[in-house]
Amino acid sequence: MQKTFSYRRQEVVQDAPVISEFVNRWPALFTVREINEEFMRITTLPLQAKFLAQLDKYTANLLKVFSNRGGAAGRKIRLLMAPTAKSEDIDLKRDYILRGLCVYLNEDSDTLIKEYLNANHEEAERGIAQTTMGLYVIRKNGADAVDKPEDVGVVIEGVELLHNLQSVSFGWAMLFGLIYTLNLCYPQELKFTFEFFQKVLMNMDSKKLSPKVQTLKIRMLQ
Repeated sequence: MQKTFSYRRQEVVQDAPVISEFVNRWPALFTVREINEEFMRITTLPLQAKFLAQLDKYTANLLKVFSNRGGAAGRKIRLLMAPTAKSEDIDLKRDYILRGLCVYLNEDSDTLIKEYLNANHEEAERGIAQTTMGLYVIRKNGADAVDKPEDVGVVIEGVELLHNLQSVSFGWAMLFGLIYTLNLCYPQELKFTFEFFQKVLMNMDSKKLSPKVQTLKIRMLQ
C-alpha cells in the first residue's frame, strides 16, 4: 500500500470516486491497520494511538467543564455520564465523554451514531444502507447502558467499511481517519465536534479555531 499511495491519493483527491467503486479497487485499504497507516502517510501522525491517548489526557478537563455547564445541556450531559459511575471500563468512559462533548458543543451524536438490536437484522441492514456517514452500534436485547456493544462499525455512502470495532470511541477515531483517507468533508451536523478532534485532540492546524472550540479549549485549560 505504501508503493501505491501517490497513485491512490491522486485518484481520491482529483476524481472523488464513489465509495463502493473505490472499495472494489482498493479492498486491502479498509482495515484498521491500513487506515492507521494511510493516515500516517497523509498527516505523519499516528491516528488511533494519538486520538485515544489525547482523549484520555483531556478527560478530567472535559469532565470539569461539563460539570460547570448549566441549563438543559448540562442536565443532558449529567444524564449521559451517569453510566460511567457504575463501571471502570475505559471504553465506556471514552464513549460517553464523546457523547457529552457533542452536547456541550450543541450538537447531537445521534445524527451520526445509529443503534440497533441484534434481533432486528433487517432494520440494521436498511439503516446501514441509508447512512451517508456514520457509526452503527449493535446491542443485545435488554442490554444495560454499561454493557459492551456486540458490534460497532463505520459506514460511508451506505457501504460498511469497518466492523467488529471494540468501542464507539474507537469507531469515532476510525471514522476520523477515513475522512482523511477518502478526502471527505466533516459531517455538517457535527462540524465543531470534528474540529475539536482535529485541532485539539490531534493538534492539526490548531492555531485556527472557531470561537466555540476556542472557548472550550480555554475552559479546559483553566
